[in-house]
Amino acid sequence: MSQVFQFLFLFFFFVVSAQSNLELKNVKDFLADDYGNIYAYQNQDFSFVKFDSLGKQIGKMMLVMPYKIQSVQNPLNIVLFSENAQEIKFIDQNLNEIQTLDLKEKFGFIRMAFAEDLQKVWLLDESKNQLIYYNFREDRLMNSFPIRFNLNNVIDILVFESKLYLLRENSLEIYNFNSEKLAELKTNNAKRLSREGDDIFVISRQEIFKFSFSSGFKSVFSNKEAKIVDKNHLQFLALIGDKFYLYKIK
Repeated sequence: MSQVFQFLFLFFFFVVSAQSNLELKNVKDFLADDYGNIYAYQNQDFSFVKFDSLGKQIGKMMLVMPYKIQSVQNPLNIVLFSENAQEIKFIDQNLNEIQTLDLKEKFGFIRMAFAEDLQKVWLLDESKNQLIYYNFREDRLMNSFPIRFNLNNVIDILVFESKLYLLRENSLEIYNFNSEKLAELKTNNAKRLSREGDDIFVISRQEIFKFSFSSGFKSVFSNKEAKIVDKNHLQFLALIGDKFYLYKIK
């Protein structure tokens, strides 16, 4: 376990909530970037709110359907995917919409999406049982691979070094592009995937796991009292009660 900082984050979450009319009990998830900004997603009204490290609201986006926030590692281009709307949104650092990809126009039913960069996306097409690699800037289908495994209960995906990382609530499954399962690792209450270099991270409700083929799969942070946890490149974060706590990554 990393050593806890000797100071709390510079604001209480209920103060932030008062500023944004965001009730703590309705926060489904939060994410943190490397600049100390916090992004809160409210499940009740599908609002997505950004605060700086002092609790000042920087931006707010009202969504009409549930969206999954892929990552805030690049706060200039944040990616959101909606299975309900069958679309991908790219938004800027102030939560203004930059671009929307309507997946219904070109594909069948997309179960999950992963934006590799600002040109290409990976799509799990459930209707055709395919993993699709699509260059949306050029409107070009780059490749497709058959899927021979169950897509039920998929929470998140990530593609890295010709491998598909597929997250379910209690497992991380790794496949090659021939649908051969390379590994299956047990997790608990998983929420999303992220990547830093060669390391793949599984963010769950109260725990964070790290995986690489060289070092294996292990828990790197856990707090049983936390409602939600997350990490950036420097710190683990935990929402405990009404306060954010920071834990330095050694």
